Amino acid sequence: MRWPQSHVRGLLSSTVFLPTRNVIGLLGEEIMKTKVALSLMLELLLSGAIASQVQAQTFNKLTKLTFSGPVAVPGKVLTAGTYAFTILDSFGNRQIVQIWNADKTELVTTILAIPNVRLEPTDKTVIEFRERPAGRPQAIKAWFYPGYSYGIEFVYPKEEAVQLAKVENEPVPAEEALPTPSTMKTVPLVAVTPQGEEEPVAQAFPPAKQKEVAQVLPKTASPLPLIGLFGATCLLFGFGLRRFATKTR
Repeated sequence: MRWPQSHVRGLLSSTVFLPTRNVIGLLGEEIMKTKVALSLMLELLLSGAIASQVQAQTFNKLTKLTFSGPVAVPGKVLTAGTYAFTILDSFGNRQIVQIWNADKTELVTTILAIPNVRLEPTDKTVIEFRERPAGRPQAIKAWFYPGYSYGIEFVYPKEEAVQLAKVENEPVPAEEALPTPSTMKTVPLVAVTPQGEEEPVAQAFPPAKQKEVAQVLPKTASPLPLIGLFGATCLLFGFGLRRFATKTR
């Protein structure tokens, strides 16, 4: 039997183009699903990045302080202006503090500190100063982050500590030697008394309080949570692509 040419074209059309429309529909549906999945993944990644940044600021205690006049910190006098204070590292009964310019593009100085406590936390940053002889800039004694009852007390070079202890009539933590980047964690620390004598830091500053504070002082923020989130996102994305490829075969 001979089929009319128009009927043959109709059969070809029904057997060739109809499945193509189904494939296109399936592709469109899967593309939409993939777009939605990608959007969710990107939102999760962005949320993780923001959370990691907030966590980093909390752990390193980033604090911007503006001084209307010169103030003294261990081994240096800061001129009037705005500075960013951060904790670089915490270990045992000492912390490493970095002081930056306002936008954190230039490191001003790196100093040592030991734990300090106050009776009640406040909702704002607290800076305690030490007394200085007339005509000398005030010296920072301790720094407390908002919402915390514990903070850090700056450790001064021994020569400065001797002067501060006499004026304040109380022990002042001091460095036995000028620390370097490689000795920050190991340089010996002592307490200088108002009489100019030296005694162990644990004796001058109650070890029970230091131990309690040191245990709750946080380490610097780790990028591991963000790395884990990124890895999970990549796995989900790979699974989605595999599922998409399987359905379009």
